Amino acid sequence: MIRIGFVMLLLAAPTLAAQNPPDSGNARRTGGRMRALLGLTDEQATKLQATHSRFAQQRREDVARRRAIVEALRGQLRPGIAANADSVRKLLDARDQNRDAFARLDRDEENEMAGYLTPVQRARYALMQARLGQRFAGMRGWHGRWRGRQRGRWGV
Repeated sequence: MIRIGFVMLLLAAPTLAAQNPPDSGNARRTGGRMRALLGLTDEQATKLQATHSRFAQQRREDVARRRAIVEALRGQLRPGIAANADSVRKLLDARDQNRDAFARLDRDEENEMAGYLTPVQRARYALMQARLGQRFAGMRGWHGRWRGRQRGRWGV
């Protein structure tokens, strides 16, 4: 689940974009930095952006679904209130299905990138995404909870 941090950044992108107009050059600097760090050709950079765009919407939907499941579980597990075992079971099943969907999405994206990135570029890209996720989590003050979620815990 290395990409979770990247997903969180994607969710914050519209807010960040509103703060930084397109003509500010931030996107060009970021894209240029990634291109340089990964050693991408123009064609590879274009394909990587297309892959990212293609998978971003599904990733946002999966994150929103995960949030809804976690909130529903928290609602069922409130102290002093008896949880409905059938509802909890269904929510746990939904959580597992959502995890599977994330894993499938990651595999599909990796398979697509394998068609145009070298193994070294893919490994560097994965490390960059992990570092980005760690920085983002630290900025939001989620560091402790974030680490637990990376290990597969859902904060419930």
